[in-house]
Amino acid sequence: MPWPFKRKSLKQIARIEITGAIAGGTRKRVLEALKTVEEKKFPVLLLRIDSPGGTVGDSQEIYSALVRLREKVKIVASFGNISASGGVYIGMGAEHIVANPGTITGSIGVILRGNNIERLLDKIGVSFKVIKSGPYKDILAFDRELTEPEKTILQELIDTSYQQFVQTVAQSR
Repeated sequence: MPWPFKRKSLKQIARIEITGAIAGGTRKRVLEALKTVEEKKFPVLLLRIDSPGGTVGDSQEIYSALVRLREKVKIVASFGNISASGGVYIGMGAEHIVANPGTITGSIGVILRGNNIERLLDKIGVSFKVIKSGPYKDILAFDRELTEPEKTILQELIDTSYQQFVQTVAQSR
């Protein structure tokens, strides 16, 4: 049976889902969707986020695009089962955030992980000869330990990213 009342408006709400780990493919898909939301002049965007997080750069780029879009569109973020780390970062681009009591959220932090399988490679007799253009070109190489200067560089990088994250959350909420 058709609705008995005449619609006052033909405006619709846009919906974008961000699920799983946030990486380059996610960024590309979401930025294209945000462009469509802007071009079609949707008045409201519902951003559904169900993500454990992801890469810093991709999360920051999506956040920045949301902040720009927020000048034209009302944005509401809905956190699903989990919205942590990069998911939270992206959510900061919304005017409002809603979540269920059971939503796992938070994890405001940054991590950089590298694997060292040097001992395994030694056991099986595999070694590498490296020629590089600078002292840090093979930083996080899996076949050796980090040097102290490399650890310092990476810690400074992580600390800077973390401060950006904290500042974004503080300014957005």
